[in-house]
Amino acid sequence: MRSDNQSFWGDPPEDFVLLGVSDKPWLQLPLFVVLLVSYVLAMLGNISIVLVSRLDPQLHSPMYIFLSHLSFLDLCYTTTTVPQMLVNMGSSMKTISYNGCTVQYTVFHWLGCTECIVLAAMALDRYVAICEPLRYAIIMHRPLCQQLVAVAWLSGFGNSLVQVVLTVQLPFCGRQVLNNFFCEVPAMIKLSCADTAVNDTTLAVLVAFFVLVPLALILLSYSFIARAVLRIKSSRGRRKAFGTCSSHLVVVSLFYLPAIYMYLQPPSSYSQEQGKFISLFYSIITPTLNPFIYTLRNKDVKGALRRLLARIWRLCTR
Repeated sequence: MRSDNQSFWGDPPEDFVLLGVSDKPWLQLPLFVVLLVSYVLAMLGNISIVLVSRLDPQLHSPMYIFLSHLSFLDLCYTTTTVPQMLVNMGSSMKTISYNGCTVQYTVFHWLGCTECIVLAAMALDRYVAICEPLRYAIIMHRPLCQQLVAVAWLSGFGNSLVQVVLTVQLPFCGRQVLNNFFCEVPAMIKLSCADTAVNDTTLAVLVAFFVLVPLALILLSYSFIARAVLRIKSSRGRRKAFGTCSSHLVVVSLFYLPAIYMYLQPPSSYSQEQGKFISLFYSIITPTLNPFIYTLRNKDVKGALRRLLARIWRLCTR
């Protein structure tokens, strides 16, 4: 067994300790229950969205292509982090292997950057639908949607790869304790005992690009949408137009506000105590809420879910 005070220059540690809420033992059981229930709801909700978007012919429009990818991203988000959190909360050994930690922050960073671009693509889709309705089918054709999704996944992976290559080279000295629920790049940089100026700068530049550029495109799209909607004379037409966008705006807010706080600050000033609860929010609460936000405010999705449930019921009663 390695000594807690041993240096790992040139030799990575065997594992990391994830503190979670170990300093607040009274919080572990209620948080375990909340995480378990949220995880089950996130799985059911997002799997349902993916299924109805793929199986129902009425949901084969560009909007639902993007929505199905968003739900798949949320499924991966929760599965990357929550099972490990549940295991750690249910046992006295609150550790994760070095390789497991590396895989976790690699996938988590990849998914986060991909979701930024997918949300921007959804805003573009809403802009074309409201501001260019007669040309919608010509502009937002299926190959373009598939290309946008491919760009999102590939660029997110490229960004994650750069971060991982830099992070795995960092040395870690002494007892490896992460005051977090799971492994994240800012927490890993904060834990290193070497000069992390290159990591700090690279993380700030790349994350600013992947967060701020898509966010600027989303805000620009919605500024044009708002102007177009305000020109609609019918109040019913305005409500319908705003209704198609409100769900997406709520999801964007839930995703971007924590991400901006977490990543648009130098890791050297990163507060693990505050950061771990914000990480918990966007790793489980946001993916759990997203399918319900879209379902409760979308008649097409609710109708598709009813048709899917009716089909399943007929199959079960035969």
